[in-house]
Amino acid sequence: MIDSIFGKLVKKSPTAAIVDVGGIRFELNISVPAYDRLPKTGAEIDLLTYLHVREDILKLYAFVEEDERKLFLLLIAITGIGPRSAMTILSGTNPKDFKNRIIAGDVKSLTNVPGIGPKTAKRIIIELKEKFVNFEDDENLDYLSEVQSPYFNDAILALMSLGYKRHQCQRALKELEKDGQLAGGLEMVLKKALAKM
Repeated sequence: MIDSIFGKLVKKSPTAAIVDVGGIRFELNISVPAYDRLPKTGAEIDLLTYLHVREDILKLYAFVEEDERKLFLLLIAITGIGPRSAMTILSGTNPKDFKNRIIAGDVKSLTNVPGIGPKTAKRIIIELKEKFVNFEDDENLDYLSEVQSPYFNDAILALMSLGYKRHQCQRALKELEKDGQLAGGLEMVLKKALAKM
Protein backbone atom coordinates (compact mmCIF):
# COMPACT_ATOMS: atom_id res chain seq x y z
CA MET A 1 0.00 0.00 0.00
CA ILE A 2 1.10 3.58 -0.64
CA ASP A 3 1.17 4.90 2.92
CA SER A 4 1.61 8.61 2.17
CA ILE A 5 2.47 11.10 -0.55
CA PHE A 6 4.72 14.12 -0.17
CA GLY A 7 4.84 16.71 -2.91
CA LYS A 8 3.58 20.04 -4.22
CA LEU A 9 -0.13 20.77 -4.18
CA VAL A 10 -0.98 21.69 -7.78
CA LYS A 11 -4.76 21.86 -7.66
CA LYS A 12 -7.52 21.28 -5.13
CA SER A 13 -11.29 20.98 -4.95
CA PRO A 14 -13.68 19.83 -2.20
CA THR A 15 -13.39 16.25 -3.46
CA ALA A 16 -9.88 15.96 -4.93
CA ALA A 17 -6.32 17.20 -4.74
CA ILE A 18 -3.61 16.98 -7.41
CA VAL A 19 -0.13 16.51 -5.96
CA ASP A 20 3.08 16.69 -8.00
CA VAL A 21 5.71 14.19 -6.84
CA GLY A 22 8.90 14.51 -8.87
CA GLY A 23 7.03 15.38 -12.05
CA ILE A 24 4.37 12.72 -11.61
CA ARG A 25 0.97 14.12 -10.68
CA PHE A 26 -1.33 12.06 -8.48
CA GLU A 27 -5.06 12.63 -8.21
CA LEU A 28 -6.16 12.05 -4.62
CA ASN A 29 -9.76 11.74 -3.50
CA ILE A 30 -10.34 13.73 -0.31
CA SER A 31 -13.15 14.65 2.09
CA VAL A 32 -14.52 18.17 2.52
CA PRO A 33 -12.91 18.58 5.99
CA ALA A 34 -9.55 17.55 4.49
CA TYR A 35 -10.02 20.12 1.71
CA ASP A 36 -10.62 22.84 4.32
CA ARG A 37 -7.26 22.01 5.91
CA LEU A 38 -5.19 21.96 2.73
CA PRO A 39 -2.66 24.77 2.21
CA LYS A 40 -2.67 27.08 -0.81
CA THR A 41 -1.76 25.61 -4.17
CA GLY A 42 1.99 25.60 -4.75
CA ALA A 43 2.75 24.61 -1.15
CA GLU A 44 4.40 21.35 -0.15
CA ILE A 45 2.08 18.82 1.44
CA ASP A 46 2.29 15.42 3.10
CA LEU A 47 -0.90 13.36 2.96
CA LEU A 48 -1.72 9.91 4.32
CA THR A 49 -3.18 7.65 1.66
CA TYR A 50 -5.11 4.49 0.91
CA LEU A 51 -4.86 2.79 -2.49
CA HIS A 52 -8.12 1.18 -3.57
CA VAL A 53 -7.53 -1.59 -6.10
CA ARG A 54 -10.18 -3.17 -8.29
CA GLU A 55 -9.91 -5.13 -11.52
CA ASP A 56 -10.77 -2.08 -13.58
CA ILE A 57 -9.56 0.81 -11.43
CA LEU A 58 -6.88 2.19 -9.11
CA LYS A 59 -7.88 5.07 -6.86
CA LEU A 60 -5.94 6.94 -4.20
CA TYR A 61 -7.73 8.34 -1.20
CA ALA A 62 -5.94 10.92 0.94
CA PHE A 63 -6.28 12.08 4.54
CA VAL A 64 -4.82 14.94 6.55
CA GLU A 65 -5.19 13.14 9.89
CA GLU A 66 -4.56 9.52 10.92
CA ASP A 67 -7.92 9.43 12.75
CA GLU A 68 -9.70 10.16 9.48
CA ARG A 69 -7.86 7.35 7.68
CA LYS A 70 -8.58 4.90 10.53
CA LEU A 71 -12.28 5.67 10.37
CA PHE A 72 -12.25 5.35 6.57
CA LEU A 73 -10.66 1.88 6.80
CA LEU A 74 -13.20 0.77 9.40
CA LEU A 75 -16.09 2.02 7.26
CA ILE A 76 -15.02 0.30 4.05
CA ALA A 77 -14.71 -2.99 5.95
CA ILE A 78 -18.49 -2.87 6.49
CA THR A 79 -20.59 -4.66 3.89
CA GLY A 80 -22.34 -2.18 1.63
CA ILE A 81 -19.99 0.74 2.30
CA GLY A 82 -17.38 1.40 -0.38
CA PRO A 83 -14.66 4.05 -0.52
CA ARG A 84 -16.90 6.63 -2.18
CA SER A 85 -19.61 6.20 0.46
CA ALA A 86 -17.00 6.33 3.22
CA MET A 87 -15.68 9.65 1.88
CA THR A 88 -19.23 11.02 1.76
CA ILE A 89 -19.65 10.07 5.41
CA LEU A 90 -16.31 11.64 6.35
CA SER A 91 -17.36 14.81 4.53
CA GLY A 92 -20.43 15.13 6.74
CA THR A 93 -18.86 14.58 10.15
CA ASN A 94 -15.57 14.37 12.03
CA PRO A 95 -14.03 11.18 13.48
CA LYS A 96 -14.47 12.18 17.13
CA ASP A 97 -18.17 13.08 16.83
CA PHE A 98 -18.79 10.02 14.69
CA LYS A 99 -17.22 7.72 17.29
CA ASN A 100 -19.30 9.29 20.05
CA ARG A 101 -22.52 8.73 18.10
CA ILE A 102 -21.64 5.09 17.49
CA ILE A 103 -20.61 4.43 21.10
CA ALA A 104 -23.87 6.00 22.27
CA GLY A 105 -25.79 3.85 19.76
CA ASP A 106 -27.46 7.01 18.44
CA VAL A 107 -29.12 5.85 15.22
CA LYS A 108 -31.06 9.10 14.78
CA SER A 109 -27.99 11.38 14.83
CA LEU A 110 -26.08 9.02 12.52
CA THR A 111 -28.83 9.30 9.92
CA ASN A 112 -28.21 13.06 9.88
CA VAL A 113 -24.80 12.33 8.32
CA PRO A 114 -24.95 12.37 4.49
CA GLY A 115 -24.85 8.87 3.02
CA ILE A 116 -26.27 7.09 6.09
CA GLY A 117 -29.81 5.77 6.24
CA PRO A 118 -31.42 3.97 9.22
CA LYS A 119 -30.34 0.47 8.09
CA THR A 120 -26.78 1.59 7.41
CA ALA A 121 -26.65 3.41 10.76
CA LYS A 122 -27.67 0.24 12.62
CA ARG A 123 -25.14 -1.83 10.68
CA ILE A 124 -22.36 0.67 11.45
CA ILE A 125 -23.20 0.61 15.17
CA ILE A 126 -23.23 -3.19 15.25
CA GLU A 127 -19.93 -3.44 13.37
CA LEU A 128 -17.97 -0.61 15.00
CA LYS A 129 -19.25 -0.02 18.53
CA GLU A 130 -17.18 -2.79 20.11
CA LYS A 131 -14.09 -1.81 18.11
CA PHE A 132 -14.33 1.80 19.27
CA VAL A 133 -14.71 0.96 22.94
CA ASN A 134 -11.74 -1.39 22.68
CA PHE A 135 -9.38 1.00 20.90
CA GLU A 136 -6.40 0.97 23.24
CA ASP A 137 -4.69 3.78 21.34
CA ASP A 138 -7.67 6.15 21.64
CA GLU A 139 -6.84 8.46 24.52
CA ASN A 140 -10.49 9.31 25.02
CA LEU A 141 -11.40 5.67 25.55
CA ASP A 142 -8.35 4.23 27.24
CA TYR A 143 -10.11 3.87 30.55
CA LEU A 144 -12.27 1.06 29.17
CA SER A 145 -9.36 -1.39 29.35
CA GLU A 146 -8.43 -0.48 32.90
CA VAL A 147 -11.15 -2.37 34.72
CA GLN A 148 -12.55 -5.86 34.79
CA SER A 149 -16.15 -5.22 35.83
CA PRO A 150 -18.65 -6.50 33.25
CA TYR A 151 -20.83 -3.47 34.01
CA PHE A 152 -18.22 -0.75 33.62
CA ASN A 153 -18.27 -0.43 29.83
CA ASP A 154 -22.06 -0.75 29.57
CA ALA A 155 -22.51 1.84 32.31
CA ILE A 156 -20.20 4.29 30.51
CA LEU A 157 -22.25 3.96 27.33
CA ALA A 158 -25.56 4.24 29.15
CA LEU A 159 -24.48 7.38 31.03
CA MET A 160 -23.14 8.97 27.85
CA SER A 161 -26.49 8.33 26.17
CA LEU A 162 -28.07 10.37 28.99
CA GLY A 163 -25.90 13.33 28.02
CA TYR A 164 -23.03 13.08 30.49
CA LYS A 165 -19.46 13.65 29.34
CA ARG A 166 -17.01 10.73 29.21
CA HIS A 167 -14.76 12.16 31.89
CA GLN A 168 -17.75 12.56 34.25
CA CYS A 169 -18.81 8.95 33.70
CA GLN A 170 -15.26 7.73 34.11
CA ARG A 171 -14.75 9.59 37.37
CA ALA A 172 -18.02 8.39 38.93
CA LEU A 173 -17.52 4.75 37.95
CA LYS A 174 -13.90 4.69 39.04
CA GLU A 175 -15.00 5.94 42.44
CA LEU A 176 -17.55 3.13 42.64
CA GLU A 177 -14.95 0.59 41.55
CA LYS A 178 -12.50 1.87 44.16
CA ASP A 179 -15.16 1.39 46.86
CA GLY A 180 -16.07 -2.07 45.53
CA GLN A 181 -19.56 -0.97 44.52
CA LEU A 182 -19.59 -2.15 40.89
CA ALA A 183 -21.93 -5.01 41.71
CA GLY A 184 -25.65 -5.73 41.87
CA GLY A 185 -26.47 -5.48 38.18
CA LEU A 186 -26.25 -2.68 35.61
CA GLU A 187 -29.35 -0.86 36.86
CA MET A 188 -27.97 -0.70 40.38
CA VAL A 189 -24.56 0.47 39.10
CA LEU A 190 -26.22 3.24 37.10
CA LYS A 191 -28.21 4.43 40.13
CA LYS A 192 -25.05 4.55 42.22
CA ALA A 193 -23.14 6.36 39.46
CA LEU A 194 -25.91 8.92 38.96
CA ALA A 195 -25.84 9.67 42.66
CA LYS A 196 -22.18 10.62 42.28
CA MET A 197 -22.61 12.78 39.18
